[in-house]
Amino acid sequence: MWIVFACGSALFAGLTAVLAKAGTRQIDSTLATALRTPAVLAAAVAMVLLRGSQAQIASIDAAALGWLVASGLATGASWLCYFKALQLGEASRVAPIDKLSTVLTVLLAVVLLGEPLTALGGAGVVLMVVGTLLMLERADALTLCAGRPGSRGWLVYALGSAVFAALTAILGKLGIVGVESNLGTAIRTAVVLVMAWAMVAVSGRRRPLRSLPRQELALVLVSGLTTGASWLCFYRALQDGPASVIVPIDKLSILVTVVFSILILRERLSGRYLAGLVLLTIGTLAMAL
Repeated sequence: MWIVFACGSALFAGLTAVLAKAGTRQIDSTLATALRTPAVLAAAVAMVLLRGSQAQIASIDAAALGWLVASGLATGASWLCYFKALQLGEASRVAPIDKLSTVLTVLLAVVLLGEPLTALGGAGVVLMVVGTLLMLERADALTLCAGRPGSRGWLVYALGSAVFAALTAILGKLGIVGVESNLGTAIRTAVVLVMAWAMVAVSGRRRPLRSLPRQELALVLVSGLTTGASWLCFYRALQDGPASVIVPIDKLSILVTVVFSILILRERLSGRYLAGLVLLTIGTLAMAL
């Protein structure tokens, strides 16, 4: 049964990008992030209650709480960048850049945490990077390699999403010591909720719900529910199944994003893109072995 939940995690995570893209055509991406986060927080709290870990709140020390808050701020920054990138660019091209967070997380873990990197893992890193470059348009790939995003705004935000997502993992690793993972997730999500609405208030982007396009508002809210569903499925799968299999299945959510980008968003993909997708998939699996 665990493999069903693992596939469900990938399915819902892949759908999130497509729903968010469709829901931020007229709704500002920062406001969309703030609107969808309560649904994600509800799912995180549900996980805490299911595991019965709420009693640990009082025993969290100041250092661990500080790391978790920092991880939450990084998560919020990642989400804000990700949804801004989706608003400006195609979901099928934003998604692979966002997946570079896996590569950055591994490299930061090696440098900052002293974690080992096997030869197979190193090969996976290379394949993921090469695959990502192939999935971009040539001009975007050259811009990325040159380190000068320039006027390609979506690429800047997508890179920001990947960097902050990687920091989320590293900071979360430091803060999760002695803290049940679901409780840590709930704390981080609560920080994201506060951060997102603070950004809305500071930027003056708050609007009455009745003034928002109803269809887009519904899509934004559903994207929050799909994120929460993905988390619930992921951690349910981990309860019974091997992490070495579940994690790569979850990372393959990009395949779902690509398929629905074609079917729903009508995005066109080249042969070069599909070749990159194959390399990215192989690299993801290699890093998980």
